[in-house]
Amino acid sequence: METVFRIESPRIIAGVARVVRDVGIAEELAQDALVAALEQWPRDGVPDNPGAWLMATARNRAVDLVRRRENYARKLAEIGRDLSTASPPEEPADPDDIDDDLLRLVFTACHPVLSTEARTALTLRLLGGLTTAEIARAFLAPEPTIAQRIVRAKRTLATRNIAFEVPYGPDREARLGSVLDVIYLVFNEGYAATAGDDWLRPSLCEDALRLARVLSALMPKEPEVHGLTALLEFQASRTAARTGPSGEPVLLKDQNRARWNRMLITRGIAALGRAEATSSGVPGPYLLQAAIAACHAHAYAYEETDWSRIATLYGVLAARSPSPVVELNRAVAVSMAEGPTPALAIVDSLLADPALRDYHLLPSVRGDLLSRLGRTAEARAEFERAASLTRNERERELLSRRAAEQS
Repeated sequence: METVFRIESPRIIAGVARVVRDVGIAEELAQDALVAALEQWPRDGVPDNPGAWLMATARNRAVDLVRRRENYARKLAEIGRDLSTASPPEEPADPDDIDDDLLRLVFTACHPVLSTEARTALTLRLLGGLTTAEIARAFLAPEPTIAQRIVRAKRTLATRNIAFEVPYGPDREARLGSVLDVIYLVFNEGYAATAGDDWLRPSLCEDALRLARVLSALMPKEPEVHGLTALLEFQASRTAARTGPSGEPVLLKDQNRARWNRMLITRGIAALGRAEATSSGVPGPYLLQAAIAACHAHAYAYEETDWSRIATLYGVLAARSPSPVVELNRAVAVSMAEGPTPALAIVDSLLADPALRDYHLLPSVRGDLLSRLGRTAEARAEFERAASLTRNERERELLSRRAAEQS
């Protein structure tokens, strides 16, 4: 029953939210439907279509709520007069309509009126089906903090009268960017945890990848959606090779590529193809990042990596979406394609950037370049600084070890 509810809850919440126009109330009604199932299914048996049963029960309760509350009368009239006399169908009559509801829920949970932290927590709760405790464990935050974050997010959506809709026109691109950024943030927190004792949190990667795949199905003509999905497929394919026997990080050049998941790579290639087929003009940042990840995926050995193409793609990405982090990544690619000297010049130009002041990967990359140039004392100092900046224990151990290796 728990599995069924976790799978079906996003669609149920989305379908009910279209009736009550409030994601907080919709979530409560979905949970009411689960309580009804806990009471009836052990007695009457599990229905042939549990998801449809839960949807019908939640929608019935939503209609009852709309009938009872006078301030919902106007919304009831907008939905249609027949809703007040007809019960919702036992089976979803139009799967595409439910998909539209789910898409509305995605854009509502990721609305820019919410903070990034609130969008992330609300998305994992409503669309990922995670409990508050699970979200708190994933982000190493106190459970009451996450609970309050979710409550405030739902209250903000209600008090600001945020429309339960898919945006169109000029607003759509900006809003879609917010959705994609939330999914990517969730994936990255699982792929390289910013804090704690574990380097990877695979469950977060799986949740983000599932959300990206759902979004690709809902928005088949959006190249950036397919680009993000491709990027996550490629990144997730390396998961098994990114840690050693004791959970320690394994750098890209040291990974056993036989352990890369070829099925996920195949899915990534297909998603990248869809992104390129639907793209026109200058490719978006997620499509470009997916193309970079594809270069790694196509190389069966580290030495076979097409670093020149990766450096070129990072150059295009830097022009499309200027960022000091993109420049740092470009420096790594340049170091592999042209050598450490030109790359060090790029990195040194970033030292004064306030956005990277406490970013541990800046001294880490600089330490690697200095080490390759034989400037070991300087390299050791950079690795030590990087170790002091990271909040992840596994990464700190790796950087400290690299500092000790400089002699």
